[in-house]
Amino acid sequence: MQTIRVVKKADIVAPDSWLAQSPDEALTLPSRYFFDDTIFRSERDRIFMSAWHVIGHKSELSTPGQFVMTDIFDQSIIATCGKDGVVHAFHNVCQHRGNRLVEERRGVQKGVFRCAYHSWCYGLDGNLRHAPRSERIKNFSAGSYNIPTVRVEEVGGFYYFNLDPNAPSMSDLFPGADAEMKRVFPTLDDYKLLEEKDVIVPANWKVIMDNSIEGYHFSLSGPCHVDLADLIDFEGYKLTQRDKWWTYAAPANKDATSAYGVPLSADKNPDECFFNIGIWPHNTFYTFPFSQFLATFLIIPLAAEKTLLRFGYYTTHDTVPEVTKACMDWMNTDLGPEDIKLNISVQKGLHSVGYNQGRYVIDADRSNESEHLVHHFHTLVHNGIHGE
Repeated sequence: MQTIRVVKKADIVAPDSWLAQSPDEALTLPSRYFFDDTIFRSERDRIFMSAWHVIGHKSELSTPGQFVMTDIFDQSIIATCGKDGVVHAFHNVCQHRGNRLVEERRGVQKGVFRCAYHSWCYGLDGNLRHAPRSERIKNFSAGSYNIPTVRVEEVGGFYYFNLDPNAPSMSDLFPGADAEMKRVFPTLDDYKLLEEKDVIVPANWKVIMDNSIEGYHFSLSGPCHVDLADLIDFEGYKLTQRDKWWTYAAPANKDATSAYGVPLSADKNPDECFFNIGIWPHNTFYTFPFSQFLATFLIIPLAAEKTLLRFGYYTTHDTVPEVTKACMDWMNTDLGPEDIKLNISVQKGLHSVGYNQGRYVIDADRSNESEHLVHHFHTLVHNGIHGE
């Protein structure tokens, strides 16, 4: 039986013609940008292989021997705290025959990283310490088999790595982001990891990001979004774009008497807020009103239509407040699944021959329901794929 492919009208739109649109009148990226394997490979090679990827909070690499392992596509990186307190990052691969050194996401290595295949051993800086029987082979120099290192930088209390030695520094790419994190989280250095949860979603990574950076659907979609909107002073909700980072934030609703099923005390924090900061291309840090946590929302692409969402929750409290526990549970079992259901539905709809491009809802005031951050994000994606 012959397969018939219906060509969508905008499949033939040239890349430069999309970029030439005025944001206020623009049509969205053609739907193939959200499922085409060729486009996805371009994103992998031209965006993510030179992007800054979150490792973890400073507290996760503050004691000698602590390590965090992070995968991006088929690459794997180990970040460690050395004996001198310096954070190192290197590829998760033995230099003998290519075996991975660790599979654990986190841990403490008090001695050396030992390859389970032939017992080659590496220090906390990735340098080769011992290779059995190497003294018997001709012209063997241990220093020639140190694991290649990877760049590490810290912004806003979190460490990042970058696979591209020539990528711009985070201070150049995200000026002001560090100060904004410290403004909203004044005790930033005191946070410790409380919980991390990974969820795989059958949707393109951009579908998920698009959903997170607009308030248009807050009071129009599912009941959990309506509940969240009730905890926010939505009139004060602002979506602000910089070059390669953005924020969307609002004061909390000071009249709220309960949140996430937990009664609130009358003595509320006057700076209580809903706050999100996005670091290009896929890292988000946020707090919900009254939650008393700092959370990460990392969108890690696995394939054109498969994405890993990594939810991390951080606290400054030795005894975790009940409202924090309730908010985490609500995010994991209510709001998160409601968003994921929307992501999956959009991903399916993007394949329809009855749809190719929609219209951004962008108003002149760039209001709390405007989709200007979505357009800005798509512009960064477009430039990343095709060049500025």
